[in-house]
Amino acid sequence: MKIVVITGSPRKNGNSFAMTDAFIKEAEQKGHTVSRFDAAFLKIGGCHACMTCYKTGKACSFDDDFNLIAPAILEADAVVFSMPVYWYSIPAQIKGVIDRLFSLVVGGKDIAGKKCALITCCEEDDMTVMDGVRIPIRRSAALLKWDIAGEVAVPGVLNVGDIDKTDGCRQAAELADKL
Repeated sequence: MKIVVITGSPRKNGNSFAMTDAFIKEAEQKGHTVSRFDAAFLKIGGCHACMTCYKTGKACSFDDDFNLIAPAILEADAVVFSMPVYWYSIPAQIKGVIDRLFSLVVGGKDIAGKKCALITCCEEDDMTVMDGVRIPIRRSAALLKWDIAGEVAVPGVLNVGDIDKTDGCRQAAELADKL
């Protein structure tokens, strides 16, 4: 299976990265091919709603690093989003990628039937804090006709290494079994 992992954290040694690494390691051990895109370290702007998607041969007429991600998504069997919760929502670092999935729809690409998964964490202990990430991903998957294969949602982690006090990395590794 070809899996695309898109991360949204700017902390390479942070909690969501640790879970992402655990997922990728397990997925690769199972024989899957994984392509990883760390959105926080790429140049990706927001959608301009110009409706010129794929008119230039690329997903977006505004040529930035999203045009590296789009072909990988088209070829993928599964897409995994990994991010911390920022201010009760999706971090800006990955939001541009999610918004620009619109180009696949406008461009008429056949993307239905992919699997989708989410890895997320937040500082607070209240699981509903992650709804600002979980609901948009679920609704986007429904619109794109992707099947949600699973979610890993870990509350109560903020500082680097806090994830080690939870079973978050184990859950993320087990997510590979659901794909």
